[in-house]
Amino acid sequence: MFRGIILLFLGFILYQTNSFAEKIQAFNFSEEEFKQLKVRKIKKYTQYSLGSNENGNFLKSIAEGQASGLGKEISIDLNRTPFLNITWKIEKNLSGINERSKKGHDYAARVFVIKKTGSTALSNRAINYVFSSNEDIGEYWSSPFTKKSIDYVLATTKLNDNEWVTVKTNVKKDFKKLHNLDVNELNGLAIMTDTDNSKKKTIAYYQNIYFSSN
Repeated sequence: MFRGIILLFLGFILYQTNSFAEKIQAFNFSEEEFKQLKVRKIKKYTQYSLGSNENGNFLKSIAEGQASGLGKEISIDLNRTPFLNITWKIEKNLSGINERSKKGHDYAARVFVIKKTGSTALSNRAINYVFSSNEDIGEYWSSPFTKKSIDYVLATTKLNDNEWVTVKTNVKKDFKKLHNLDVNELNGLAIMTDTDNSKKKTIAYYQNIYFSSN
């Protein structure tokens, strides 16, 4: 009886802890937010559109030789909410390209987290969380265009092709591991689907991107 009461009490504590876990929505993919996102074009514009399903709003992206991203300035306290959560899906993947090379440096879906480390954009450090079509989860490498941005595979179509998958990563620990930086606050966040290098076609979806305390 006593053991049962203890287990019940511990379960109540766990429930209370999870109930009060802090959560900060990074993208909600509403019409209002969509109009306010900053567009950065590298070549031609990627096609972005909004939709919804039983789990809420999502962003659909289509690229065929195009590359543009959607971003926002955002302040995230990584001491309080270090975990980035992403739900995404690749409908048409980019298998067969070398994502580590300049000619193949394209991703059906990627989410950038950005830390300002100087007075210009070129001095910033970034982690590029990618849904790879060719590499394995946990693999990482410097962008072939700049060593200040690291590509880090959180999902792969080799395991989850044309199906929704949710991933989580500790951004604070990732900055230490990948850039050897102790980062307490993020300054920017961006989404991008691009095929300007490979010229192939890809289709992807993003949904429910947020930061959490656990």
